[in-house]
Amino acid sequence: MKSVRFDRLLASTALGLVLMLSSHPGMAQSDTQTAPAATVPTPDTTLPPPLTAKDVEAPAAQVTPAAPPAAAIDTPQPAAAVEAPKPAVAVAPAPAAPTTVADSAVSDRLREMVGKLDRSISRKADRDGIEAYYKARNYAPIWVSSGAGNDRAKSAIAYLAQADAVGLEPADYPTPDFKSAATVDALADAELKLTAAALTFARQAQIGRVHFSRVSADIQFDLKAPEPADVLAKLADGGDAGKVLDSYNPPMPEFKALREKLAELRKNGGVMAKTDVKAATPHVMVPEGKILRPGMKDERVVVLRKRLDIAGNKDNELYDNDVRQAVRGFQKSAGMNADGNLGTNTVKAMNGEKKESAARGSSHDPIDTVIVNMERWRWYQRDLGNPHVVVNIPDYTLTLTNDGKQYWKTKIVVGKPGKNTPLISAEMKFITVNPTWNVPPSIIEKEYLPALQQDPQALDRIGLKLTQDADGTVHIAQPPGAGNALGRIRFNFPNKFLVYQHDTPDKHLFAKEERAFSHGCMRVQNPLVYGEKLLSLALPNEHYTAAKLESMFGGSEININFPKNIWVHLTYQTAFVDDEGRLQVRKDIYGWDQRMIALMKGSERKVADIAVERAPNTSSKPVRMPVGMYGGNSGGGYSGGPNFFDFLFGGGQVQQGPSSYRGRNYIGPPSRGPGGRVSSR
Repeated sequence: MKSVRFDRLLASTALGLVLMLSSHPGMAQSDTQTAPAATVPTPDTTLPPPLTAKDVEAPAAQVTPAAPPAAAIDTPQPAAAVEAPKPAVAVAPAPAAPTTVADSAVSDRLREMVGKLDRSISRKADRDGIEAYYKARNYAPIWVSSGAGNDRAKSAIAYLAQADAVGLEPADYPTPDFKSAATVDALADAELKLTAAALTFARQAQIGRVHFSRVSADIQFDLKAPEPADVLAKLADGGDAGKVLDSYNPPMPEFKALREKLAELRKNGGVMAKTDVKAATPHVMVPEGKILRPGMKDERVVVLRKRLDIAGNKDNELYDNDVRQAVRGFQKSAGMNADGNLGTNTVKAMNGEKKESAARGSSHDPIDTVIVNMERWRWYQRDLGNPHVVVNIPDYTLTLTNDGKQYWKTKIVVGKPGKNTPLISAEMKFITVNPTWNVPPSIIEKEYLPALQQDPQALDRIGLKLTQDADGTVHIAQPPGAGNALGRIRFNFPNKFLVYQHDTPDKHLFAKEERAFSHGCMRVQNPLVYGEKLLSLALPNEHYTAAKLESMFGGSEININFPKNIWVHLTYQTAFVDDEGRLQVRKDIYGWDQRMIALMKGSERKVADIAVERAPNTSSKPVRMPVGMYGGNSGGGYSGGPNFFDFLFGGGQVQQGPSSYRGRNYIGPPSRGPGGRVSSR
């Protein structure tokens, strides 16, 4: 019994030590760390009292328990094996060995591969971004978890497989098959392949797969590709990789509307839906005849009601408002002037006949047309500004938008083919009333000097003045007035192409359906109302009206500055969705659709997103003549002095800056319109 009692004493002492160690974390410190003596618990070494007779004699009914195994005496039991207080901080269980080993092995392999990406990742910016991102994460994979492709990878792969839904090409974003990646090397390869595909998509979704410089010299944007490391960080942190990738597409309502129409076109086999073009195949032929307007009665109205399937009495011969609205809807869908009257061109369009003056639709496949328009929206800044102005060149319209809604819209005249209105975004800073037209040097060189050779009095007759600076620079300008080529008001948004929006004396051009007549500037049909609308947003407390602006007409320039600039976006929308939800198509007047389609489908497709150098725009270089050949620095008007004309028409050479004519970037010289009016060309 003594031995048993002594053994229990030893066991209880050992258990006490275990409990004290478990309840004092500081005791688990390394032996090399010395703690103050007061913090070290002292075990109870007091001996038990001497054995008595009762200790020797066991009760008759008592069963002596078996002695504990030797291991329980020699080795302290874990805390979980006894009922003892749990530690204050629970330690999370370590992951299963295979998962830890697999993911760690992939990270080790990525560490080796990321520094050798020259062949597999062509863009240096992508290589640098991948290296920076993975290094910061200690090369932990984004797409691999527990030795397999994770849910993030599945989401990204599924989205990239449907990139055609946003006008891009899924084949440009090859993705791996994680199911077949059975080795560490295969998993690491798959990781980097999906990373490269995601970065390519994010870049092309944001700035396009066709760089504007490959389309025309008349396009200029400040494209900002997303930073690769930022893209990867968003993908790693986001819950749904597909949604993260989709966020790099343009957010504008115009882009989203085209995205929906693209899905409809594909569903319909590339044919525009009936809701977009009413009755594309004529069911009823409408007879030709006199123009029908609201309030008129004619038996042709009965045919018209059947042709357009107008609700109500089909035998009613009255050209009422229902008929007018139906005709107007057809005209809008056909890209015609939507006045609601039944004229010759409208009848021919209804009957399926095409006429050059009325056919404004694109000649390209509708799907291709929609895709290239979606592509061009990628060139524009994501925030168009509030308020902002959008010019649609092929539609010959200008729209002012405020708080996401159309605030005002009007017709415009744009640059003729070869003298294109450029594609840019710029900030309108002020309006000029009674503007002076300073003829661009390119027009002086290529148009006015040759004109003077034919007619020395040409400048005087159209009210232009020629002056010469002390360095020989020649200037030609038209002072403010009713006959000024810019009209009475100009809207200024400084840009490299020196184009702007302005009034015009040639009001008759706005009656035409196709209005490409200028040298690149935009002539506004209702410029005073335009000024009123702009100023109501820019300077609401000043209460500017069209009448107030008209009262400012005179012989001196007056600038009205905006306290906050208004963004102006010059666009080329040959496909857009109108206010009624219909897909509209317009003629590719500058051939930019054709060029972009060729880039997307031709031999340049793989490099279409790489910028190319364009010759610098030198059209603003001054035109110079030898000093003294005209008026020195007097600044006077053209006087027809003999020295000048002897030089100009006697075979002398005009000394000029090295410029190449690009008159399409500017408003052209005045020409005589009906009734002797001066107009800009």
